[in-house]
Amino acid sequence: MLRAAPVLALVGVVAGILIGEARGAGNGVAAFVACAVALAVVAVARTRTARVLALAVLCLFVGVASMQRALHGLERSPLQPAIDAREEVVARVTLVDDPDASRWSANALVRVDAWTRTSSGEPTGDAGGRRVLASASGDAVERLSLLAAGESMTVTGWLAPLDGFDVRMKWKHAIATLHVLDVTEVGDARDPTLRLANRARTVVMGGSTSLAPIDRAVLAGFLLGDTRAVPPEIKEQFRAAGLTHLTAVSGGNVAFVLAVMAPLFRRLRLGSRAVAAGVVLVVFGTMTRWEPSVARAIVMASIALFVGVLGRPTPALRALVFAATVLLLIDPFLLHSVGFGLSCLASLGIALWSRPITERLRGPLWIREILGVTAAAQIGVAPLLIPVFGSVPLVSLPANLVAVPLAAPLTMWGIVAGAINTVAAPFAPSVPALLAVPTTALLHGLLAVAAIAARVPIAVDGRAVWLVIATVALVAAAGRTRSLRRDARPLPAR
Repeated sequence: MLRAAPVLALVGVVAGILIGEARGAGNGVAAFVACAVALAVVAVARTRTARVLALAVLCLFVGVASMQRALHGLERSPLQPAIDAREEVVARVTLVDDPDASRWSANALVRVDAWTRTSSGEPTGDAGGRRVLASASGDAVERLSLLAAGESMTVTGWLAPLDGFDVRMKWKHAIATLHVLDVTEVGDARDPTLRLANRARTVVMGGSTSLAPIDRAVLAGFLLGDTRAVPPEIKEQFRAAGLTHLTAVSGGNVAFVLAVMAPLFRRLRLGSRAVAAGVVLVVFGTMTRWEPSVARAIVMASIALFVGVLGRPTPALRALVFAATVLLLIDPFLLHSVGFGLSCLASLGIALWSRPITERLRGPLWIREILGVTAAAQIGVAPLLIPVFGSVPLVSLPANLVAVPLAAPLTMWGIVAGAINTVAAPFAPSVPALLAVPTTALLHGLLAVAAIAARVPIAVDGRAVWLVIATVALVAAAGRTRSLRRDARPLPAR
């Protein structure tokens, strides 16, 4: 049973973020003062109800302050005069994410470490760690596309405000677009975690060197959530089949990684096992570039590890509420992330309804569990999925029934194959081709499922959802009426 305090805290944070966004950028001083008052009330309150309400108010003001501060960072920065004037600059930047490149252009979210106005040639200094969207064309495309997150480069280009579709990048803390003209002085990642993660990405994908380019791109989606090279038509097939979640790294992938590492963890004591698992989670999160769904899954897994060491396991629903609250406090802009919202709602649906649905189905347990989890997740994401994408495909239930048993071994085998290839390939050149046999079979099976399911045109839109809700309500009311009438019948005379 989930207590009221965590839920009210989350509601307070969400409400505070929305209020902070409506109020606009600010230093958050007033909100922080209100936080101090609410914290004092929490400390002196004598009843549980008063403490819970004061905690909710505290979280509300923290949400207001965090959102106002985040917006303040977007609107006021050392780069703002150059952005307004669209000045040409030379900047030393570090990639925050991997570049998204095509034949003619490349984009990457970067952090500006230092910059100089080209017109003056004088070093301007620190940029306050602000992020910009580096957009390259021409000869700079190839140089930028070869880099990875954490690596640095010196670029020449001109700054401009975010425009058009790129405005959405402000929710990733980008304050401007840096139109790149030239890339020079490329450097390796300085962060040791990023260096390790980039090396691990190379190892994981090492088992797929002999795959066809499209197969390798799809596999990168399953293993790392990296779908940049997946053709648009295949992405659309997965979306239409309700299988997009398989290429969006989240809780399932985190579980698979921990399962692969389980034989090593079993040799450790409980505390050391939790620490080792935590290190693996941090490296895996860095490998997947801390996508919102990955961050949610890793925070939940970390909570489970921590309370497990304490001998006080916590329900998944409570862990989800704590994880969402913590992540929104760290980055209030996550409230505008569709991926974060879908991940949280899917987890909520699974926590609330997967077991009841599974228990009411008939058939083998493994089939009932897959259907129960899939149906619960679809119910959970429907309130967000329908407004954003217009509909929910009904074919997702049977498609997942076939696809999930293929995706699980594919993900685990992909990780193992990469490790085997790293060790054995230098001594046996035929190893990559042998490792690719099961990978190819599983991948083509999944691609076939997505292609066939995508041809089924039936989907649930907003009107259909209301029809289903009305039908369920009528059936429930009819059942309740029959029950009341049966209870109201007089007992037969003895």
